Amino acid sequence: MKYFPQKPELFTSNRARFTKKLLPGSIAIFVSNDEMPSNADAHYTFRQNSSLFWLSGISQEDSMVILFPDHPDPRYREVLVLVRPNEMKEKWDGKRLRAEEGRAQSGIKTIVWLDALEGLLQQWIHLAENIYLSTNENDRKSGLVETREYRYIREIKERYPLHHYYRSAPILKELRGIKTALEIERMQEAADITQATFERVLQFIRPGVMEYEVEAEIYHSFLSRRSPGPAYNSIVASGDRARTLHYITNNEECKDGELVLMDFGAEYGGYCADLTRTVPVNGKFTRRQKEVYNACLHLHRFAKGLLKPGLTFIQYQQKMGEEAGKTFVKIGLLTKADLKNQGPDNPAYFKYMYHGVSHHLGIDVHDLGTRTEPIREGMVLTVEPGIYIEEEQMGIRIENDVWITRTGNKDLMEKIPITAEDIEALMKRKK
Repeated sequence: MKYFPQKPELFTSNRARFTKKLLPGSIAIFVSNDEMPSNADAHYTFRQNSSLFWLSGISQEDSMVILFPDHPDPRYREVLVLVRPNEMKEKWDGKRLRAEEGRAQSGIKTIVWLDALEGLLQQWIHLAENIYLSTNENDRKSGLVETREYRYIREIKERYPLHHYYRSAPILKELRGIKTALEIERMQEAADITQATFERVLQFIRPGVMEYEVEAEIYHSFLSRRSPGPAYNSIVASGDRARTLHYITNNEECKDGELVLMDFGAEYGGYCADLTRTVPVNGKFTRRQKEVYNACLHLHRFAKGLLKPGLTFIQYQQKMGEEAGKTFVKIGLLTKADLKNQGPDNPAYFKYMYHGVSHHLGIDVHDLGTRTEPIREGMVLTVEPGIYIEEEQMGIRIENDVWITRTGNKDLMEKIPITAEDIEALMKRKK
């Protein structure tokens, strides 16, 4: 890993939080993601199962975490399963974790090699009444590829049909949505790397640069600061392309007089940052660009002021929609008649802001976390209103990451330049 060694206490705490939610006599089993083939004999870059990482900090393939808090032998209440190091495979693919390294990263004392697991696991399951298994229950999930999690569910239920089976996902959705102080340390580091990268990129942008050149600057800056890379595919969308929410081709020229919307964030220690800023390619907003930008900034600040424990996501979106409608009237996008005649299922503002304002953030950029219950202390939510004007070929979005605390909200990106004036001043200081 490129980042500095992390505190295993984070994962020890996460496991303790999880096992407190289990029924008595329960064993919980988590398996790593597959290595995904691409073409010929190549594979895509491995990405660990997020919940397994949340419990252990282990990002190696062919790993497992097994939790059995009521096991009569304390050695087997927490078990980390690793693939046994193989000299020939390591010559081709690189070093694999040794037992002592697995202990140091995860805080789990008992290490079992994968090729020796089967007999032990059978004994443990025979002692258990309940088996908790993990599935991907992220509300945004898509794709038809059957993952290792689902294959493992089928296999284990065929072998042990009379046990009681439970889903780990509802517990994880509740717990992963609430960030501990140790998790915030990692997320703050990811945000700080993202800040340095944004300020670097402002010195680079000028008429004539290509979107992919800006993306290259982002990637270089991340790696040079010990980030493994982007937390998600970076968006560098100049001109009218900024109205495409997930524009990631990044192939076009940034032209004089245009704005460029950049949505990117560093990963650090397995946790994500998520920033969006929209800046003038030539370093100076036009009067109209600044008017729309300041309207978006007003909505951004309004949203941050709303966020507090007890507010439901429905209430939050409703209040944001009402304020967006009023704001769009002020900048000439809507009329008062538009607001008067709008329907409850098709609000007028949706023509110019057609996405939600916040999502959970953590190990995944769209992290697990409930949206059907009120906002709770400890959640980390993005705040990202946008204004997208087809008639003017303009798209503006402003996004920061906010931690909801007992004493108020903490903006993890509060030091990143956000006003039009600050952005212009930084771009003016180009070398």
